[in-house]
Amino acid sequence: MSPSRPAPGPPRPRKTVVTANHPLRKRAWTAGRLLLLAGALSVTFGAFFLTALRVTNRAREVSVPDLRGKSLDEANAMIAAAGLVLKVDQRRGDAKVPADHVLGQDPDAGTILRRQRAIRIAVSDGQRDPIIPDATGQAERSADLVMQQDNVTIADRAEIKTTAALPGVVVAQDPPPGVRGSTVTLLVNRAQAGVSYVMPDLIGTPGVSVVSILRRRGFRVTVAAEVPYPGLPAGIVVRQTPQAGFQVGFGDPVAIEITR
Repeated sequence: MSPSRPAPGPPRPRKTVVTANHPLRKRAWTAGRLLLLAGALSVTFGAFFLTALRVTNRAREVSVPDLRGKSLDEANAMIAAAGLVLKVDQRRGDAKVPADHVLGQDPDAGTILRRQRAIRIAVSDGQRDPIIPDATGQAERSADLVMQQDNVTIADRAEIKTTAALPGVVVAQDPPPGVRGSTVTLLVNRAQAGVSYVMPDLIGTPGVSVVSILRRRGFRVTVAAEVPYPGLPAGIVVRQTPQAGFQVGFGDPVAIEITR
């Protein structure tokens, strides 16, 4: 008898040998190259995007020019060239900087800003006289202090004697308050309370002189009428109230009649 053969086992799997020209290897290599290319493109695009973003931001940013001491026309031209906006924030007098020239700016020169941002400036009005304060009704010493604080010089002091105001009080001023000026003249009441005088005889004197003299001394003088009087020129006092010899005080009314 011939020897028995062992029963055949299950078939063994065949090994697949991948060669350089095998389709699987070609597809894997192609996919790898595509992924590598996509990564490189992504990196390049990202770098390009960041660079473009930086360039764009830098193009929008400018350095603020130095405007101090420049005229308004020069400042406007410089700000327009930089792509910014100029705004006059305030004006003030300055003895050292000419009128319509820049005193200061905000923000300072050299600051980096986006275009179309506003630059605020203070502009000089040049040498300007201060506004004269109101000293009427104040004691003379107080008026002195007020004028000194506002850099106004008291050029002269006129005197009046009237009971219509307290002694030592400023009755009037020239120029009036609220206007610009460097000097002022004060009219101060020098009267003493309760002082009275004897009314002089005004008949036959020129009315213009009478009115001027009495008003300077604090009396309220009015020309009550103009009457015809043969033999006398126009403007001569022919009647007065109070009569000569009466007691009068500062601020009392005096009426006269003159020829016409």
